[in-house]
Amino acid sequence: MNKKPLITFDSVSMHFGGIKAVDDVSFSVHEGQIFGIIGPNGAGKTTIFNVISGVYVPTKGVVYAESVPLNNLPPHKIIGTTVGRTFQNIRLFNDQTVLDNLRIAQYCRIRYGLMDALFVTQRFKQEEARIKSDAMEVLEFLGLADKALLKAGTLPYGEQRRVEIARALVSKPKILLLDEPAAGMNSNEIGDLKEFISKIRSDFNLTVLLVEHQMKLVMNVCDEILVLNFGKKLLVGKPEEVKTNKQVLEAYLGKAKKR
Repeated sequence: MNKKPLITFDSVSMHFGGIKAVDDVSFSVHEGQIFGIIGPNGAGKTTIFNVISGVYVPTKGVVYAESVPLNNLPPHKIIGTTVGRTFQNIRLFNDQTVLDNLRIAQYCRIRYGLMDALFVTQRFKQEEARIKSDAMEVLEFLGLADKALLKAGTLPYGEQRRVEIARALVSKPKILLLDEPAAGMNSNEIGDLKEFISKIRSDFNLTVLLVEHQMKLVMNVCDEILVLNFGKKLLVGKPEEVKTNKQVLEAYLGKAKKR
């Protein structure tokens, strides 16, 4: 049985003056998929993430989360309902503890008001206890529970990456956007990351959208891949189709000149 689409791009363009970062792109990411986006530098990969998460409003076309248009929703509304994301460059609150980084990520979903916080009502206490419990549960899953009270900026690079993923997970998204999660990792860490992404999908019942330059990771973990070049869609297909497609090979390796 076909799974429903969670994210749909319907003829979406994102232009910055004369630069067409994304140019009339359509695709769908279906429930339960690990979906990859690849392409040379400047192909428009991170721009697509920024459009999904509300950082940019598309110049043309519509982005849907399930059947809900995202075009006019602010980022905190999008993150609070459907989408969780990480960034190409780690963006933690370095002077805050690991636990506080995860607590902050949940405030898009709090169920108390200003007066509850001012007067420390029972509702406030219960909600804060739930927020801490949910954060510790995710940290335990990622093997970071013993780091909860350390400042995020003091952790090694690889652990900071995991904290960023934990922060995205604790907001309880339906779809997780991972922007170059293998950046700065060695070959052993990349191998572990493949298993980690698959485990996140199964244990959290998530759909994963992955932007990555590490082709070995993409080909081994993704169910389907979108290939971009200069903002245009070249192909959406399974890893086997992508690896053998002539247009994809030309985009990455360059087209031989005829003499």
